[in-house]
Amino acid sequence: MIELGKVQPLMVVKKTDFGVYLGTEEEKVLLPAKYVDEDVEIGDSLTVFVYRDSKDRPIATTKEPLIRLGEVKTLTVKEVTQIGAFLDWGLEKDLFLPFKEQTSAVSAGKSYPVALYIDKSGRLCATTRVYKYLGVTDAYNTGDTVKGVAYEHIEKFGMFVAVDGLYQGLIPRKALYGKVNVGDEISATVSKVMPDGRLELALRAPAYLQINEDADLIMEALSRNGGKLGINDKSDPQLIKEEFEMSKAAFKRACGHLLKEGLINITDSGIEIR
Repeated sequence: MIELGKVQPLMVVKKTDFGVYLGTEEEKVLLPAKYVDEDVEIGDSLTVFVYRDSKDRPIATTKEPLIRLGEVKTLTVKEVTQIGAFLDWGLEKDLFLPFKEQTSAVSAGKSYPVALYIDKSGRLCATTRVYKYLGVTDAYNTGDTVKGVAYEHIEKFGMFVAVDGLYQGLIPRKALYGKVNVGDEISATVSKVMPDGRLELALRAPAYLQINEDADLIMEALSRNGGKLGINDKSDPQLIKEEFEMSKAAFKRACGHLLKEGLINITDSGIEIR
């Protein structure tokens, strides 16, 4: 059986001037001559990838695609048209990403995590709705650093991340500090491994590791503003987030650390360098 979207070994059943046919007499697919070595004979087995050409006919190639059926890979958008986007997947015919399969609008030249699937018309297409194509894992522990690509933001939950292109990750809304867009590559810390193997992520390191970095940010801001800031540990959490991209709890920890080190004073109106 010839399988669309997969790399597979197929037998040569017919030779022509424009290529060879692979498969069986009942079901065969063309491998164009430019991919066929001169010494190939009927009965030989060739490893090929099968997709559809510009006329929607099944076609084989010996070129390695950047993505296979059911995989999640980060691909680059070549063009956005009135019917959808087209992605570079390493083959002659670009891969179609329909508008309805985009979790957010994509832009030419930018890369996004996508999965390869077969649509109702039997065509290979891409989708950025990759959640169901990602698995779970027991390979990581709390505190581990992971890399991934953001693929969908849902206000209620946060930013979903494809970790290593394989696993389900989520940066919860409460931990989503800084601006993260769909398609952004991120480095994050595993804050929790859920019982089912999904990963909860934090863009910031655990508090005991993050405190020095936060303290440095506060001192830099004080230096830029003449040694004083109109923000202290009683300020509105949103104001602190806008100024430092950290939670109020993280800000209080960092200020407490600086106070203990004798570097700042905390006043009713803000903080200042001692």
